[in-house]
Amino acid sequence: MALTFYWYPNCGTCKKAKKWLEENNKDFEIKHIVEETPSKEMFLDYFEKADVPERKFFNTSGKVYREQGMKDKLKDASVEEMATYLASNGMLVKRPITTDGEKVTVGFNEAMFEENWL
Repeated sequence: MALTFYWYPNCGTCKKAKKWLEENNKDFEIKHIVEETPSKEMFLDYFEKADVPERKFFNTSGKVYREQGMKDKLKDASVEEMATYLASNGMLVKRPITTDGEKVTVGFNEAMFEENWL
């Protein structure tokens, strides 16, 4: 099954992840995280399938995260609210997000990709 790979083309981490997928001959569909931001329902599904807490889906070093005061908003946010925030602006999302429909990874490190996508 082909992977779905949400990325931001100017993101260095995304470029490394894309290169890894290509070098390992993975079949994947690219989606621009800002132009094709997953829906709230998709994020709720990804939360269940990812092996990380919901907060790890946020790009905490991003400008939009800081401008919107997300650090304070997330302190008491429900899972539903977190999914709503993420779906509202792709720049809030930590990237890349990679999924095969069964598993979801957030961000990129080679060991994690080897474990999940090889």
